[in-house]
Amino acid sequence: MKNIGIIGVGGLAEKLVVGLRRQGFSLPVHLSPRGYERSSSLSKLEACVIMGSNQAVVESSDVILLCVPARAIDQLAKEITVRQGQIVISAVAGVGHDRLERLFPGATCVRVLLSFSDQHSRAISVLWPEDEGCTHLLSMLGRVLAVSGEREFELATVAACMSGWFLFLMHDLHEWLVDNGLCPSQAHQLVVSNFQDSISMAASIPSSNLRALGEQASTPGTFSAKGLNVLRHQQVSAPWGAACEVVLDALLNRM
Repeated sequence: MKNIGIIGVGGLAEKLVVGLRRQGFSLPVHLSPRGYERSSSLSKLEACVIMGSNQAVVESSDVILLCVPARAIDQLAKEITVRQGQIVISAVAGVGHDRLERLFPGATCVRVLLSFSDQHSRAISVLWPEDEGCTHLLSMLGRVLAVSGEREFELATVAACMSGWFLFLMHDLHEWLVDNGLCPSQAHQLVVSNFQDSISMAASIPSSNLRALGEQASTPGTFSAKGLNVLRHQQVSAPWGAACEVVLDALLNRM
């Protein structure tokens, strides 16, 4: 196992560090100085070391994790020089593998898709291209999915965006229950519980057809089927597909 350095200490990086420490990662974690408040908190609570510059992070670490905004990647590349063969794991959305190799010549570049649930070790981390060392490190946070190419990686990024969209759907359903007389706390419990039930059902049979599972839960003549008929008539899945297309197009055009 190797020590790591993180450049760009935002919320995602914080969740990753907490998750690694909870799973017993005891080697040094070097942090970039920007975002000092969060870095300072991690240095106290998670035994991390704040370095004086981004280059100092590079020089002190075996593996570099980039968590900067995409708009900052070009400037960062001008500030640091990586060692030949040094592993650079990029969590920067929309910056393709070829571009990473041009920005950080000589590095072994790997793209990764992380999750805010990393700190709970329930996440699925998406990796491309596959790398044994990165897989071992990320497996401490949960499952690791190594996809077969860059387009597949961007599709996984679209899937990650869905997580935020689901919360807005849950909010709207919660508000309908409250508007119709249910107290907010009970509405919250019911919406979350029913989403969890659907997830558990789908996860218990990984090879299952999700539509078929839905049909089983909404058999003809049931109240569930009545509502489903309205949703299908109004083609409620169409905006979801449109949102996915817009995000995928933006990702592919930024690489």
